[in-house]
Amino acid sequence: MKRGLALVVMLVWALAGAGGAQQLGVPVAPVLTIDSEALFARSMFGQRVTREIAAEQSILLAENRKIEAELSAEERVLTEKRKAMSAADFRAVADAFDVRVEEIRTQQDNKSREIAQRQERQQALFIQSARPVLAELMREFGASVILEQRTVLLSNKAVDVTEEAIQRLNTAIGDGMTLVPEQQ
Repeated sequence: MKRGLALVVMLVWALAGAGGAQQLGVPVAPVLTIDSEALFARSMFGQRVTREIAAEQSILLAENRKIEAELSAEERVLTEKRKAMSAADFRAVADAFDVRVEEIRTQQDNKSREIAQRQERQQALFIQSARPVLAELMREFGASVILEQRTVLLSNKAVDVTEEAIQRLNTAIGDGMTLVPEQQ
């Protein structure tokens, strides 16, 4: 009798694993949630990247202010010189000034884009490096998926693995300074 019951239990378990439980509306494995912004922002890796990007942006902002002040001063000088110049001469000087201003603006915009791209590359490296850690969490919890917390309408706090993931990532990759991005 026990052997027959064990066989029935094994059969039901096998059907559940093959999708039978899903057809009945019963989840096969739990679902975990994670706050990916907090995962990045509170990890040692994310904090390092945030500091570095903020420093680069601060340097660029200071550079932009300096350039703006220099160009404003140059514009005032040109305005004063206008009184002593013919309209054609002034137009040539003003046009050259405008071209230079546009070149500088393009250079500064490129620097800003480079900073943004660096941040995107670092975030992609973080996600690439976090995948094995998150996969291990899924295995340990018997989960089949980790969802972004902000996309879930309602959940039990017990399924949020953000803090555990941060701790494990800090242990596994630290601040990420030694990581090398995968070649694509």
